[in-house]
Amino acid sequence: MKLSVLDQAPITKGNTAPDALIKAVELAILAEELGYERIWMAEHHNTKGFASSAPEITAAFIAAKTSRIRVGTGGTMIMHYSPYKIAEVFKTLSALAPGRIDFGAGRAPGGDNLSIFALSEGRQPDVNNLYGKLEAALQLINDEAPQIPYYNRVIASPSNIVLPQSWLLGSSGNSAIQAGRMGLGYSYAQFFNGNMNKRVFDAYRENFVPSAFMEKSEIIVSYFVTVADTREEAEYEGKPADIARLLFMRGQIDQPRLTPEEAKDYPLTEMDRMWIEESRNQHFVGSAKEVAERLLAEQETYGFDEAMICTIPHSQEVRLNVYRLLAKELM
Repeated sequence: MKLSVLDQAPITKGNTAPDALIKAVELAILAEELGYERIWMAEHHNTKGFASSAPEITAAFIAAKTSRIRVGTGGTMIMHYSPYKIAEVFKTLSALAPGRIDFGAGRAPGGDNLSIFALSEGRQPDVNNLYGKLEAALQLINDEAPQIPYYNRVIASPSNIVLPQSWLLGSSGNSAIQAGRMGLGYSYAQFFNGNMNKRVFDAYRENFVPSAFMEKSEIIVSYFVTVADTREEAEYEGKPADIARLLFMRGQIDQPRLTPEEAKDYPLTEMDRMWIEESRNQHFVGSAKEVAERLLAEQETYGFDEAMICTIPHSQEVRLNVYRLLAKELM
């Protein structure tokens, strides 16, 4: 199975945001050594929990520290940015690391209403024409002139670069057909809701039209996992993530993530425990062998091409070991 990495640069207790970014680079270097296909940096705003607010900048630094692994964004939240600027950013990245850059475009805000309006300087952002913005960005990346007056007389530099692979992100299936029609890869965030529907992937492939960015249809599915040598260890390391999601669902947003020791004795009601158990469709927890078998079964059922792994244990060494263990089982 092809494996990749999704990193949100989590800020775990006792660490700073700069620590989280340095650890993202450390993870990328290990992922390359292990044979992972790509690493994408997420985009999050107005949060104390994640340091990845400017994924294209972290991607540039990672690309400079590695030599083979593909590097990109998962995703660039296009509602916030001019297609012209997006094109210039990804053309520059691709000029510096040709054949290794991924442009992953997301339609979500990556933050709350406060950050949405801060990024748009207090104006109402245009959320009704996101596919149009994406199309304009892709045309500018490909040295084409969009049929928009203020874009069709400018050049996005640098020109004549190796085109980045381009992907459209989704979590509900609504963007699958559009991704196919635009000739983009499709990246599905399974861990958002734990649901998968093979018809969504079939619709994407049926509607796929080869483009300058992608010659053939490709599907990545992103999973949130915690693995260890034993299920017991994985449950111990994964419990802080379970509690963080539980608190988020209760509206307690941006709460400090507990350590495994703190989470072990955290007071949970019987209803809380049932909710966590039911959420195992969103958070795969177990031994590396158990989770690997589950991922292979999912690939067999849904027919995707690549699994992208996100994990947030407290310890960086435990986090790195998740990727080591999965590589050993699946690659």
